[in-house]
Amino acid sequence: MFEHIERVPGDAILGLIEAFKKDTNPQKVDLGVGVYRDSKGNTPVMRAVKEAEARLLKNEATKTYIGSHGAPAYSNVVLPMVLGTDSPVLEAKRASATQSPGGTGALRLAADFIATQLPHKGIWVSDPTWPNHHGIFTSAGIALHKYPYVDADNRLDFSGMLAALKKIPEGDVVVLHACCHNPTGFDLSQEQWQEVLDVLRERKLLPLVDFAYQGFGEGLDEDAYGVRLLAEQLDEVIITSSCSKNFGIYCERTGCLIMVAKDAEQMENVRSQVAIVARENYSNPPAHGGAIVSEILNDAELTTMWREELTEMRDRINTLRRDFVEALKPYGLDQKYACVAEQRGMFSYTGLTPDQVDRLRDEFGIYMVRSGRANVAGFSHENLPYLAKAIAAVND
Repeated sequence: MFEHIERVPGDAILGLIEAFKKDTNPQKVDLGVGVYRDSKGNTPVMRAVKEAEARLLKNEATKTYIGSHGAPAYSNVVLPMVLGTDSPVLEAKRASATQSPGGTGALRLAADFIATQLPHKGIWVSDPTWPNHHGIFTSAGIALHKYPYVDADNRLDFSGMLAALKKIPEGDVVVLHACCHNPTGFDLSQEQWQEVLDVLRERKLLPLVDFAYQGFGEGLDEDAYGVRLLAEQLDEVIITSSCSKNFGIYCERTGCLIMVAKDAEQMENVRSQVAIVARENYSNPPAHGGAIVSEILNDAELTTMWREELTEMRDRINTLRRDFVEALKPYGLDQKYACVAEQRGMFSYTGLTPDQVDRLRDEFGIYMVRSGRANVAGFSHENLPYLAKAIAAVND
């Protein structure tokens, strides 16, 4: 039965991991894998998470299922974190949350919901976007299209984006990155979000907002500006949220699908359909990550500790962005790569070509995706001089 099955190439980023491990260069640098790293190159467990887990271990009384929508305690803390504690959307009971296995699981729930409840609608993603967007939506049977996002000079092409959105067929779905755009790091300003809102409303488009990095751009509330604007101003919005990154609980796979409807009654109709989608995908989500988040956000002391740690992570990344550009100044490349300091989040669309990326890997042991996307959290004050020298060498 399996004789006809062909081998396919492995995931490019996972391949980078293996190649990096085998590299014997003592100065090698991993800028590929999309996880936060501290100055020592480790992905630490946050202090607030450690304390929350200790409390959970002590007080946990059951390992039973938590239901297709997940634990209510998790939804009760994630909804105000995403939509705001004084959100008129929550007050009107227009939103509901479904706990999912990471933000990826939330995207899959959204994809299946769109495929079954909004058949024949296309979905539009930025060019470029997180590569897994393509696989998730096409595997659900949705026709996938692209709108421009970055121009030939490696700058945000907002005019091109807006012009493309104005031509999308009425009723189609548009995927937007709430903040810390993956892979480019280029985010929309508040004024640009308003212009996008106007087009969505005029064209009657359904936004699907991927909110994977809340707190890594400018701050928890600042990063939510676009999400809250759309949710409050439009009748219908889909939001996929992740706590895997901002709580540093990657392996716990902790996400959430948030559906916003016109009113409370329509929301209950939508919520009933999402439950079926979840049931048919994985039945019940994993409980532990959501329990960690709930424990932290329901305790003032732990919430303060977590916010402080998240701020430290965000400030470190933003400082490294500026220091990277500064390190290139002696080589006359600071203006060419100035965009790195302007971008936000863990990722940077550096503008390096595939050939330059290959040279960085082969000659210097510096690993990143061939698109030129680099994980800025892989920078350190120890490796920045080496990185700058290597980048200057491949720019000769």
